[in-house]
Amino acid sequence: MTSNLLYQQDLILEDTTVLLRPLQVSDYAYLLGFSLNEPEIWKHSLVRADSADNLANYLQIAMKGKLHQTEFPFIVFDKRTKQYAGSTRYYDINMEFKTLQIGYTWYGKNFQGTRLNKHCKYLLLCYAFEVLQMERVEFRADNSNERSKAAMLSIGCTIEGVLRSNMPTFGSEVRRDTVVLSILKNEWFGTIKNKLKSKIEY
Repeated sequence: MTSNLLYQQDLILEDTTVLLRPLQVSDYAYLLGFSLNEPEIWKHSLVRADSADNLANYLQIAMKGKLHQTEFPFIVFDKRTKQYAGSTRYYDINMEFKTLQIGYTWYGKNFQGTRLNKHCKYLLLCYAFEVLQMERVEFRADNSNERSKAAMLSIGCTIEGVLRSNMPTFGSEVRRDTVVLSILKNEWFGTIKNKLKSKIEY
């Protein structure tokens, strides 16, 4: 039942600032400008979309994950500027264990450092904990990505630890350390939801 709540084609999460709708292959046209003009977006990414061909591959990988119901990717639309801003997704979805991860998140440079990310995370966390009834939502990042870690801590995540030499680094023989963070259901309803809500409402 909860699986059906997620894998409905018309699932839209939105507030007055942002709209998240299911990512589609046809969104290539909306995202191509980021791929051609802002390659730095994918500096820490394992799946890069920093060219036309890589974007097409990125979208195909996202669609495959959705087909197998292990991922649910979104495209992010900024209502204030009336522009598409980037993408994010649920992944490693385990309905039986009531866990999932939020990641593959990126925004164009004009949307970074705004409150857009907090709005997105608020919507994603509300749906995960309150509709899908998740017990745990996890976040991961390259441990050297200070911007990403700061963003996750600012929404209320707790750092659980670092997985050493956890993954290969794109285009390099050096392996990355991965930092693991999470929010638990009781933490969300206890304090984190209200604190995050206050940050996006001021």
